[in-house]
Amino acid sequence: MSLFILAVAISCKDSKPKSMMSETEEAEDSVATNDSTIYGTMVDGGMNSIVLLTDHGDTLEYLVNPNDTFEVVKGGKINGDRFAIIGYKEYGDNFMRSAINLTSLLGNWSSLDRNFEIKEGGSVTSSLQSEKNPWTAWKIWNGKLILSKDTFDVESLGADTLSLENKSGLFVFTRGK
Repeated sequence: MSLFILAVAISCKDSKPKSMMSETEEAEDSVATNDSTIYGTMVDGGMNSIVLLTDHGDTLEYLVNPNDTFEVVKGGKINGDRFAIIGYKEYGDNFMRSAINLTSLLGNWSSLDRNFEIKEGGSVTSSLQSEKNPWTAWKIWNGKLILSKDTFDVESLGADTLSLENKSGLFVFTRGK
């Protein structure tokens, strides 16, 4: 009888496999799964559209809503560039709420108190030794640019200027060399 109880006790032991992810990785994975941004490469488009080959292998066409009163595409449209798009569906078509050209975002940016480089793969390097709280990482999440702990709306992104806005104000950077 005691052998039977011992066998039952051993077999009832929690046998679920332990997660190999740390709590931090699980939190990051949770954040990533709540990201509504569609990522991909522009393969075609025109004045009012972007045809995107998504990272999941789908080809989607996103249109600019003619009723929009502001520029929804930040950073220009060039075939082969990577994009992060927040979209919505209306009348069976995909429309862009915002689109950020990630290829245009990469590179050196500077202002009076910051000089940094946004690199492929999510890293940021600072060139100023005196910079307080230098940014070290970047990503797009739900259409917002996250630089380390700071979250920004991309107000404009041109060939030589980047304007970011958050609750602390508007920050304007120029393209460095």
